[in-house]
Amino acid sequence: MSDSKQYYFVAASRKYLCEDEGKPLGETLSERRRNFEARNKEINFWLVEQPAFLEAPEMASIKKQIPQPAAAIITTDPNTMRWLKLRLEFVVTGEFTAPSASIPDAFASLALSL
Repeated sequence: MSDSKQYYFVAASRKYLCEDEGKPLGETLSERRRNFEARNKEINFWLVEQPAFLEAPEMASIKKQIPQPAAAIITTDPNTMRWLKLRLEFVVTGEFTAPSASIPDAFASLALSL
């Protein structure tokens, strides 16, 4: 696929990223956003709850490491991923290419069942 992009991510349980660490994570992402805006740099990271890319066969070993439901911060910049990894504990890092046969949409979420 000619318009495929490389994506990098940090992933953890949704509870850890969005609830337990939600306030510090929100502050961390806001800090990064302000930094990007001050430098007129395009925002290159997104929070995705229950990311569908973890269902791809090549992600099976990574998914096993993450308590479900999961959440991930996805970026197109490996430096942003490393920056996040340094600020967060208990996360798994990885990368993937999308769109691809097994990951048609990098930002797709699975429906959360309550």
